[in-house]
Order: sequence, then C-alpha cells, then structure tokens
Amino acid sequence: MNTLKRFQAGDLTIPASTAWYLSDLGEFRGKQELYTRQSPQRLKVLREHAMIESAVSSNRIEGVALAPSRIKAVLAAPSPLFRDRDEEEIRGYRDALAWIHQEAGSIQDSEDVIKRLHAMTRGQIWDAALYKEKDGDIVERYADGGERVRFRTVSAADTPAAMAQLVAVWQDSREERWVPPLIALASFNLDFLCVHPFRDGNGRVSRLIWLLQSYQLGFEVGHYISIERVIEQNKARYYETLEMSSQGWHEGRHDPLPYINYVLFILKTAYREFAERVGEVKAPRGAKRELVLAGIDRLLARPGGTSPSGGLTISELGQVCPGVSRDMVRTVLRDEQKQGRVECLGRGPAAAWRKKG
Repeated sequence: MNTLKRFQAGDLTIPASTAWYLSDLGEFRGKQELYTRQSPQRLKVLREHAMIESAVSSNRIEGVALAPSRIKAVLAAPSPLFRDRDEEEIRGYRDALAWIHQEAGSIQDSEDVIKRLHAMTRGQIWDAALYKEKDGDIVERYADGGERVRFRTVSAADTPAAMAQLVAVWQDSREERWVPPLIALASFNLDFLCVHPFRDGNGRVSRLIWLLQSYQLGFEVGHYISIERVIEQNKARYYETLEMSSQGWHEGRHDPLPYINYVLFILKTAYREFAERVGEVKAPRGAKRELVLAGIDRLLARPGGTSPSGGLTISELGQVCPGVSRDMVRTVLRDEQKQGRVECLGRGPAAAWRKKG
C-alpha cells in the first residue's frame, strides 16, 4: 500500500520512459481486438499452450518443478492422480488460471479472492488461504542452493491490517483514477510482495493477481502468451528490480519505478510476441505448426543450447510444445530441413538440429 499511497499523495511523477511503455501498451490494446479475430483454431492452441506454460513457469520460478513426461498427465487430465505435492500445486495453479480466464470480469477485488487464489495454488496444506502466523522475509534462492535475505517483510501481527489497506487503496485507484491503471497494477504487485502476507506461495499469488487485474483493465494478452514464462525468461531482472524498488519501502522513501517499468516491460514483451505469432501473420499456417516454429526459434536462440552441438533435439522441442505430437514436431523439422533453414547432425531421437550455416 505504500507505493499506491505515494501516488495517491502526488509525491511521485511518471518519467518519460514509463510514459513510453504506457503509450506502447495502449497501442497494443487497441490492436488486441484485431489480433483476436484471427484463426480461431490458432488462438485455441495458443490459449492451451499458454495455460500449460504459465503453470509450469510460475511454479518453476519458486523451485517447484514438474517432470516433462508428467506435463500432460498433471495439466491436461480431468482428474489427475498426483505423485507428490509439487504436482498438486502446479495443477492448482493451472486451475486458478482457468478460473481467472473464464470469470475475470465477475471476480471482485477483495481479500477473499486473494486467499482463494492462495488456497488453489497450495493444495491441502494446513495454512492454505491463511495469512502468515510468524514473521518471514523475502529470501532469494540460487541454483547452487545458496540464499540470502533480500527484504524484511511486514510483521505477521500487522499483515491483516496491511492487506485490508492495500485492497482498499487499489479500489480507490480504480474509482478515482489518480494514477494510470497499469501503474496502479504494478504498484499493487510491488506492495503485495513487500507485505508478503502468506508463509509461502506469495510469488505465485502475486502473478495470478497481476493476470487478473490486467484482464480487468482490458489487457488480455495473458490468454494467449504466458506472462509467467516471459517473467521466468527475465527472472534475474525480476529479482534485481524488486530489490531496488523495495529499499526504503517501510518508510515510504522507496523508488518503485524500476519494478513498475519491469512489469510494463513484461506486458509489452508478451504483446510483441502475440503480434508476431498472430497479429502480423499474413498467410495463416496450421496453429500447431506455428507453435513448433516458435519453439524452434526460441531454442535455437539460446546461448550454447543443451545438445552437444549447441542446437536442439526433438525431445527438447516436444517439451516446449506440450500440446503437439512428436510426429508433428518431426514433420515440421523435416519441412524446415527441405527449405534449407535447419540441418540434422545425426540419427535417431537424440540427433541435434541447428540452423543451416
């Protein structure tokens, strides 16, 4: 609430760099209806793909992983049988996404909604939907197992009052418009993470709220492009800007603009990808074929890659296109090979593929 309150008080101004983001996003929003008039089948596949990517990426940011071989069983089956808590939490996130996608317009901004999202992403754990009972801090964890305390959060005793105030100030910003709505969205997200109301699962809930609020404001790119996957791809910048903007938060002396610009950057990146996949495609091709082509471009753009040759494998491509059959993946690769765009450097499923030349 400290960020929103500073904008409410008028002691923060919006710099040109932030205004440019707002202008670009306004332009993308204006084209949104045009984009969504494209091939229904292509959009359907994009929605299904984004749902899976979002559930996997948002949990993976927090160290909750799902084996690629289990993606379809956990995220696509009507009533999956879970092998462990990680699978239950990832499926819960997917169900929360489905709820937001279907009913965003009728979901009211409230603490009850925030608690419901937490309960959905935390499964049957004892403190699901309950604010933290003990003080906790925002801890950054590294791939090698190390960690460090990055921010001292609001105390457990003060959390209920802080959350009530945060929701109230957000509602005021929607009604009174004393700050552009997207700035209010990013400010709410920053304040939520600084309050850190739950013992665990705050990052995942913050991303669900981000998605919900963006839909309520008319920015619906998350239906088709996984915002969580874009965040994961820019995870280092996420932690860097969050740390920069949280310094001095308790005293109301912080600079929220690094994190606000990060949120706007993520949305703009998602819209740009959406435009590339749908909005500016003149000759429509099969929707699943386009997903495979996008996956090829993404994997081959990695520095180094994971195959011995630095390219990609059919297995890797199948993992980033979970809704596409292996036969379709092979067909697209062979077509690209015939066109002279890629080449195969071996035989069998483990063969590496790379850009020609």
